[in-house]
Amino acid sequence: MAELKIDAVVFDVLGTLVDEPAGLRAGLRALAPPSGTPSPGAGGLGAGGAPGTVGAAGRAGKADGAESAGPGTERLLLLWQRHIEREQRRVLDGDRPYLPSDLLDREAAGVVAEAAGVEDPAAAEALARSARRLPPWPDTVAGLARIGGGFPLIGLSNASRTALLQLNAHAGLRWHQALSAEDARTYKPDPAVYRLAVTGSGAPPERLLMVAAHAWDLRGAQALGLRTAYVARPVGDPPTAADRFDLHARDLTDLAEQLGLS
Repeated sequence: MAELKIDAVVFDVLGTLVDEPAGLRAGLRALAPPSGTPSPGAGGLGAGGAPGTVGAAGRAGKADGAESAGPGTERLLLLWQRHIEREQRRVLDGDRPYLPSDLLDREAAGVVAEAAGVEDPAAAEALARSARRLPPWPDTVAGLARIGGGFPLIGLSNASRTALLQLNAHAGLRWHQALSAEDARTYKPDPAVYRLAVTGSGAPPERLLMVAAHAWDLRGAQALGLRTAYVARPVGDPPTAADRFDLHARDLTDLAEQLGLS
């Protein structure tokens, strides 16, 4: 630990601090999809995952609440996740102009509502808003408070400014600074998003610790020179044998202890 000298801790939000699939499942249950909903076609990944990678969506059914959600809900959740993943990838590849995450959520909600046979626009809009009402993991709020007692905290999310404000309020997330990928008009893992944290903190990249439950996210930060900490979550994207992150933590309590915070 002596060699890890940092000035601020940067946190991913979706999947790392909040349980995105759980919040979406709640919205899908409210949508009341009929039984026998057709299964979406093959592709993509999902919640909190990097565009074009195999990550959270492939394991979304393993998160808490998946067993009671029902097969129709799980198929619609996967359809949502695949739409978001595909469209973020298109933005990164330059195949469509940047669109903030809340507008992508509306697109996904429309796709899911159509697949579920729901024609009420108000129901689709309510589903889109569920992407901003995501529950925190049990250790999130206390863990942020503990780590924030020793370091400035920066939230760095692919969520739009509007969505991030509502996510923070709903989940009780408290930051010293919250940054949205909307300010870079792209999505992680584009380096421009991580540069927001470097610029906002005024610290060199090697003095920032990026914390995420997604290995793809940490690789993107690492490429810009940030230090990295992987936190295990049920819906995350775990490291491979080739990954070399500075810290590996079971949860935020474990991370705080590794950072020397009592």
